[in-house]
Amino acid sequence: MRHAPARIRRPLATFLLGAALVMATSACGGSSTPASADAPPKDITVTIAGGKVTPEPGRIEVTKGQTVRIKVTSDVADEAHVHGYDKEASLQPGTPASIEFVADETGLFEVETHETELQLFQLVVR
Repeated sequence: MRHAPARIRRPLATFLLGAALVMATSACGGSSTPASADAPPKDITVTIAGGKVTPEPGRIEVTKGQTVRIKVTSDVADEAHVHGYDKEASLQPGTPASIEFVADETGLFEVETHETELQLFQLVVR
């Protein structure tokens, strides 16, 4: 086996180390595309009638990066609000209102009405 001449050993070693580092960091998930980029939008429908929320308030989970589409129909004028995202929609009696956004922040977020102070659900973004 022949050894490389001393004048090219150091540059060769530096090149090989650099190539190994590039390959290692690209294999560690260096992609900036969220895992949920291909996930379908999460459609959530809520109805408010007689001061009651249907379906009953609970937690709804979505993946970070997923699009969330909320449709709220109320029997009274109010405002629906997604805390933490500062998204809102004006509610007019009998007319569906929509809120759409990309869930790009992880955590637990309250979705509620302002005037009647009803909790519609809690959004969990993981």
